[in-house]
Amino acid sequence: MNSKTLLRSTVLLAVAAGIAVSPVQAGAMTHRNPVEGVQFVKLDHPQPVSESARTEAVEFFWYDCVHSQALEQPLQSWAGRHRADVTLRRVPAIWPGGATEEVQRGHARLYYTLEQLGQVDRLQVDVFRAVRNDRADLTTETGATGWAARHGIDAQRFGETYRSAAVRQSVDEAAAAFTRYGIEELPTVVVEGEYRTSPTKAGGVEQMPGVLDYLVREEQAKAH
Repeated sequence: MNSKTLLRSTVLLAVAAGIAVSPVQAGAMTHRNPVEGVQFVKLDHPQPVSESARTEAVEFFWYDCVHSQALEQPLQSWAGRHRADVTLRRVPAIWPGGATEEVQRGHARLYYTLEQLGQVDRLQVDVFRAVRNDRADLTTETGATGWAARHGIDAQRFGETYRSAAVRQSVDEAAAAFTRYGIEELPTVVVEGEYRTSPTKAGGVEQMPGVLDYLVREEQAKAH
């Protein structure tokens, strides 16, 4: 008997017995673990990760991507649940040679400035809101500095960090990583340099944390 027949028979038996079966319960009966090639894929060229007891998750995002914005708070919650066993690293997306490359480089510079200043956790959602909802131009030093100052960051310190060699280098490395990891969709999260998932693969942004849970469990099981 296949799984569909089994589910139908179970539901019919429950109805006959006068037991209400909700769609959620019915769905639970057919729950399956995520499948490679369906909800996630293996990178053609797995990437090195730091030697750590924690599993590394790398998120590729763009401030002007509606799906990246939708994932931000669920991803923060997911990372909060995994503080003990997962290191979350973010990489702002830069499509080298793409029509949006200069805009993405501007957003990446803003991100890495906030990271250097230790302000990402506090302001990441606010940056998405400014770019996506308010259509603020945060791709220039003037625009980014003014926005940061309004959010409590010293303008002089922000500007010095924005122009720093460390931030410039991080932006260049982000562009290289985008190509190296074979990113095709935003947002994408890569687990332990080996597996990646995205909204299209996972079945929607809301399904991504569940897929990530599975990938983290699998990676940790391999380590033991």
